[in-house]
Amino acid sequence: MPLPPLYMIHGMWCTGAAWDKYQAFFKERGFQVHAPTLRHHSFQQNDTPDPALGTTSLLDYASDLEAEIGKLDTPPILIGHSMGGLLAQILAARGLGQAAIFLTPAAPAGIVALTPSVVKTFRRILTTWAFWRHPTFPTAEEANYAVYNLLNDQQRAYEYGRLVHESGRAAAEIAFWLLDGSNAAAVDEKKITCPTLTIAGTQDHITPASVVRKVGKKYSKNGTFHEFADHSHWVLGEPGWEDVATFCANWIESTLSARP
Repeated sequence: MPLPPLYMIHGMWCTGAAWDKYQAFFKERGFQVHAPTLRHHSFQQNDTPDPALGTTSLLDYASDLEAEIGKLDTPPILIGHSMGGLLAQILAARGLGQAAIFLTPAAPAGIVALTPSVVKTFRRILTTWAFWRHPTFPTAEEANYAVYNLLNDQQRAYEYGRLVHESGRAAAEIAFWLLDGSNAAAVDEKKITCPTLTIAGTQDHITPASVVRKVGKKYSKNGTFHEFADHSHWVLGEPGWEDVATFCANWIESTLSARP
């Protein structure tokens, strides 16, 4: 039986290039890999972002991804990181994946995620008036604390140099879901019938393990949860990322082999 395609969804301030290491890893194992770049993210860091990015909703991202997934010959295995992990949850609830992996994911509506480290990360952005209508971008200090805390200075500079602007509206929908009339970050766990894997890192500052555990619990009926003690948020490229990728590959193999 041919392997299902993998559909990788990047997180906030990133592009599809965030998956470079995972793409190579899984292609070596015979998988067809798709790693799209989200709407309004195809520009360089120093370019002026499209003003429409500021008001782009999570639901806009999800609709774009759903349309592209619909062009595939078979439903993929969804793999999302950070905000992409939340988008993967939304798409899984729409029945678009054979299985789904949520890597250090943003939490859906209903889970309180504003821990002290998250507040420290987003304080400047979330206290800027009307941020929800404008593109946002982290300072190097914010990114290094929130995402790249296990990288050395050279690695941090490289990763930071690849970041692009992000939607203020999407950030607001995640952070202030209680005030969002569109319920963009809502996920009905009863509609996720495929197997899921949720992964947390104990040193994660932007999606803390304490929050990700709640995400895993939300999908515990069909899901597996695993916590990596020596990892933070950037499980896509920090030292030991291969351990996380291998765990995911083994889970996919066992999930596929368990099918009747």
